[in-house]
Amino acid sequence: MTYGLIILCCVIFLIGPAAGLNPAYGTGDELLVAQRAYFRRWGVVPVELFTGSPRAALTPLTALFVHGSWLHLLGNMLFLFVFGAMAEERMGHVEFALFYVGCGYVALGAYAATHAGSPQSLVGASGAISAVLGAFLFLFPRARVTSLFPFLFFLPLRFPAWVTLPFWVSLQWLAAGRETSGPGVAYLAHLVGFGVGFGYAWGRHGRRARVKGPVPAPEGEKQS
Repeated sequence: MTYGLIILCCVIFLIGPAAGLNPAYGTGDELLVAQRAYFRRWGVVPVELFTGSPRAALTPLTALFVHGSWLHLLGNMLFLFVFGAMAEERMGHVEFALFYVGCGYVALGAYAATHAGSPQSLVGASGAISAVLGAFLFLFPRARVTSLFPFLFFLPLRFPAWVTLPFWVSLQWLAAGRETSGPGVAYLAHLVGFGVGFGYAWGRHGRRARVKGPVPAPEGEKQS
């Protein structure tokens, strides 16, 4: 399911206007107009979300599979590739798919609710992928993750997930405090997704662990 989500997001991006590869959307100003219309149609527009329109109510789902740029797509898919497979293996395919979509929907909806007057489109799988990170932290806290820390000159260093992922969350928290009303990154959606994902894993799989006994930590490492 993880690899299927990655393929689906990549295909949708490549055939859409954001990739700049589909000649049907034109070039130059024509392409920019097509991109804005595309994001508004398939992304979450907070000011429209709570109007009662069935189409608007579905946009937190469609927005999960739309990305605004190559960097946006590649960054999200890298995180999903690194952390998704192990979380899916623990949860199972169907549960993981429902978890991914449900948490992503909640994360995007929460952001829209706190920016209810905003007319800007919100797209991307970051909220759902942040939920995967939250679940991963609970399920595999001791799994070692290779990370690049800027204040350590971007040296690839290995740390357990309980160090790396809280550090990532702290960066999102700090960035959310400086978030502006203009175009940019919806850090609040990341925080909500992470919290919902961690809470879900704790509530569902923590109960299973208490019933069945402790689950050993996986061997090996993951990279991000």
